[in-house]
Formats: sequence, structure tokens, C-alpha cells
Amino acid sequence: MTYPLLERIQAPGDVKLLSEKELPELCEEIRRFLIQSVTATGGHLSSNLGVVELTVALHRMLDFPQDKLLFDVGHQCYTHKLLTGRRAGFAALRQKEGISGFPNPKESACDTFIAGHGSSALSTAIGIARAKKIKNEPGKVVVIVGDGAFTGGMVYEGMNNVSQLNNLIVILNDNKMSISKNVGQMANYLTKLRTDPKYFHAKAHMETALESIPVVGNSMVKLLQDGKKLVRRGIYHSTMFEEMGFQYIGPVDGHAVVELGRMLNNLHEQFAPLFLHVVTQKGKGLKPAEENPGEFHAVSSIDLNHLTNPELSPKDSFSTTFGSALAELGGEEKRLCAITAAMKYGTGLNFFKHAHPERFFDVGMAEEHAVSFSAGLASQGLLPVVAIYSTFFQRAYDQIIHDVNLMKLDVLFAIDRAGLVPGDGETHQGIYDTAVFSQVGIPLYAPANYEELRYWLNFLVKQKRGPRAIRYARGEERESLAALGCSGAPFDKIEERPGARVALVSYGVLAEEIIAACDLLQQKRVSSDCYKLVQLYPLPEGLCEALQTYDCILFAEDSIRTGSIGEQLGFAMQQQGWHGTFLLHGVDNTHLLHANVPQLRRDQQLDAAALVNDVLAHMKEKKK
Repeated sequence: MTYPLLERIQAPGDVKLLSEKELPELCEEIRRFLIQSVTATGGHLSSNLGVVELTVALHRMLDFPQDKLLFDVGHQCYTHKLLTGRRAGFAALRQKEGISGFPNPKESACDTFIAGHGSSALSTAIGIARAKKIKNEPGKVVVIVGDGAFTGGMVYEGMNNVSQLNNLIVILNDNKMSISKNVGQMANYLTKLRTDPKYFHAKAHMETALESIPVVGNSMVKLLQDGKKLVRRGIYHSTMFEEMGFQYIGPVDGHAVVELGRMLNNLHEQFAPLFLHVVTQKGKGLKPAEENPGEFHAVSSIDLNHLTNPELSPKDSFSTTFGSALAELGGEEKRLCAITAAMKYGTGLNFFKHAHPERFFDVGMAEEHAVSFSAGLASQGLLPVVAIYSTFFQRAYDQIIHDVNLMKLDVLFAIDRAGLVPGDGETHQGIYDTAVFSQVGIPLYAPANYEELRYWLNFLVKQKRGPRAIRYARGEERESLAALGCSGAPFDKIEERPGARVALVSYGVLAEEIIAACDLLQQKRVSSDCYKLVQLYPLPEGLCEALQTYDCILFAEDSIRTGSIGEQLGFAMQQQGWHGTFLLHGVDNTHLLHANVPQLRRDQQLDAAALVNDVLAHMKEKKK
């Protein structure tokens, strides 16, 4: 497939060399390229298809890297990457040594800030705009905020601090609300009028002249402003934005690239922070994505000719196993409620929603609210289950401690995407939850296969009370771990060899690496035993006693090395008077790649070969 216009864009600013007439065709080429490329490599699709024209129009207006463009959330940045000369990198999108799926200043000077989590970019943009003011630097700061991000409270905290930043433009990328309601002839006329530079000059000069009138000047300005507000309330319903200090414009059609470009050019000279309301269609240009943008939000490599309905045929995974099991439990336990934060499909809670809609709650990108809301439910005798990705649970740290744990409320935290996560890189790794939950005293469990997940979920819903958490990996169960079944014990000795003086210990899906390592050590004539934990915190009763007989213990976990389970076990063994060698393999968070899970494990020295090498090195050192 050829892309004649897109191929002419090799560097930032090249899009400005195209004529206005060529812009619609460029947008179609970009859309075709994204569909072809992302369905081959995997990545975020729906969100990027919706902002093609908006990004092109902004690149016609902005000068990089003097001007700054931020995204909330950063997965909307693919067109931006294409327009800044990174088309070749899409062949390895989100793969090791390829380009990131999010903005990354290490990758390009045109990327302003890493943005992997939602609702935060506006605050960052305000800080950058304020810094430009302090340093007397020229340039605009533009932030594109998806309507989903407006479900998170941090956006509103930022909006309350925009005073006098006339170098800031906030764009609401609205792909849910109807454009027809507010875009009529009068609204179109007023939008064009209010984006005309002459309007801004007249407005500024009028207010300056009135303010100079002795005694009554300021009162006259206030009277004039109040009158305008009354008119705007009737036409735009935009009082909130303007009362926070913005000049509100919109809603405008986010797919009319020529008109959008002209309007943005008119806005180049501004006298106040601008709030531009742009309406787009998520998934535009790919009919299945238009009809079901949630399913095409993030995709693995897919065949567009063989698509399934996610409502009927979800892919086999820990998430869907959890979701279907919870839905079954919801039928038995009428107090059970399910809460998520804009991840209904990702967490598998679509099953619960269909079965028990009155007890299902998707609160949007508001993890803090999700946890405090669940605390309120639990305080009234209900049994809430909060299912959120590990990386996003970080956002609710205070609420977990203060609103749930202090009162020991019956809230079950279901930690999806725990451990090493492929593709998304440093912003989405699920490596902190073991440290977070264990350090505040919340019991934590980590099943390694579907059977264990079902068993321990049932246990935590029906028998365990108070705050508790269960963590599980992204994707499917591993064959070697599925074969282990479920003993129902908090830990298992899964490999035992006569005369073993070495014990390998792990939990969750990483247990497959210690099983493989045991086999490799046996080939080296080193006998070792394997232990797999399900209960991580508190450490299972009897575990330290079982490990006392070994000279060397290697503990491997796909969580942060400092503060997680391995350090706690090493300390506990020391407290019990054990004097052997403790080898700890955890995640070093100073260099997190975007790569697949086997590559991440090799990079972090968590694969079987690295574990074996460490044991052999220890034994060699011991013989000296």
C-alpha cells in the first residue's frame, strides 16, 4: 500500500508544506496506515483513528519543539509520531528497541512528557505553561484531553489553576457527546466570530479603555462581562469552563481538517487560556472500531476479516476467568458488588454487568473514587470487589490506606495485569502492588493458574473478611502451571529432588521460570526443590520452617525488588536464625522496557537461565 502524501513528511514541520486541498487525503492516508500497521503489530487503535484530523491541524499551527503538545492519555499520539518523522518505527511499535506506544521525550524532542495514566496531563501542561511565563520563553502549550479523562478529578484540580495563562490551549477531545445538539447556524456563527483575531483585539481594547475611566471603569467592565455570560449560558452551556478562567470555544467538528486548521490559526494570538471543545468519532475509518470502540481501544495483532464480538466470545485469559467466576459468585451472594475504573472489558467485569447490572459500577478514570466508594458500600454491609489494573491501583494509595484499611472494611481488591506487562513499557508495569498492599498490612494472594484463581476468589469472597487482595497476570495461563492444578494450600512444594540443598521460590505466573530452572540445574547435577506461594502476605505459616533445611534459597518475583515479598522472606528467615545464602531476583524499575514478557524477564534476570547462573555462581564461590 502506498502513501504518497505521508511519505513526503519526514520531519517536524513538513506537514506545513502541503496545501489545504491535500489535507483531507493526507488524513485518509494516515488512517489507512494506522489500520494496516497497528493491526499487524498491536497497539491502541480506536483512540488514534479518532484524532487524525485534530493532530494534523495542530501540526499546521505549532512549531516543534518550541511549542509543546501533550496528550491525556498518551495513547492518542500515533499521528503525532507520524508527523514528526517516526513512520519507519511503527514496524516495531511497542516492541523491544522499537518506538513506544506513548509519548517519550527520550525518543523525540517533539514529545513533551511521558503520559501513560489519565487525567494528569492538564496539570503538567499548566506547569509547563507557567514555566514558559517565568522564563519569558515564547511558544504555545497545547494539551489534548479525552472526554474519559474528565471522569477523573485531577482534571478539575488543574482547571482551577489556569489564571492568566494566555499561552495555554486545552482541547477537549469529545467522542461521546452529540455534535448536532449545539452546532447550529447561530453556534457556528458565534464560534467563527469568537475565533477571529479582530474579536480578541476589540475585546481586550474595550476592557482596557473601560477600566481607565475613573471611579466607574471597573464596574462597567464587570457589568459588560456579566451580560456576556448570560448570553453564553443560553447558547453554549459553558459556564463552568469560563468561570474557571477559560475562553470557551466550541463544540466544533474534529474531522473537518481544513476548517479546524483555519480556526486554530486564528487562535494563535490569544488573551486568555483557551478551552476548545472538539467532537470526534472514536475508531473513525474502521467500521468495527466505530461500532465497538471499547474492543478496539487496544488490540493485539488481529485479522480484520475474522473479528469476534467481545460481549459473546471473549478471549481466554485470567481477566475473563476472574470476571466469569465473579459473576457466578454474584448469583450466590446478593451483597456482592463489582467496581472498576473505565476497564469493564479489560477486567472481565462485562460478565458481572450482564448478570447483575444493578450491582455493577464503572466509575470512569477515577481510581481514588472507586476505592472510597467501595469503602462506603462495605461500611453498609455490602461486599465490594474493586477490579483495577495494578499500574492504576497506585493512584489510589491514600484511599486504600485511609478509607479501607484503617476501618478494616470488607473490600476485595482484584489486581489485574500484575507483574511484567508487555508492550506498554514503563508506564504500565504491575510491579508495585505487592509492596503497596503488604506494607499497609493487607493480605495478598497470587494464583498461578485458572483453577487457583477460581478457588482463592471463592475463598476471599465467602470466607475471608476485612481488606484483602488477589493479583493475577495479563493474558492466558501457562501450560506448565495449569498442570499443577490447585491444592488449596497457601504454598506448595511443587518439585522435590533427593538431597536438595537449594530451594527456588516464587509465586504467580513467574513460578514457571523456577520450574524450568530446577530442570536446568538437574542437568548440571545440582538438585533443587521448588516452592510456589499463593499466599504472599502475611507469609504462609510453616514456610520459613520448610525452608530452614536449605543452604541456599533463591527467591524470584516479577515485582519491585525493594519492599516486596522477597525482602520480607529474607528478613523472616534471618529472624529465625537461618544462616544460609539468600539470592533475591526482583524487578529493577530504573530500566523498564516496552517488550514482550520473555524479553522483559531476560532483561530483568528473571528467566530460568539467569536464575540457574546465579545458583551456579553461588556454588562456585562457596567452593573457593
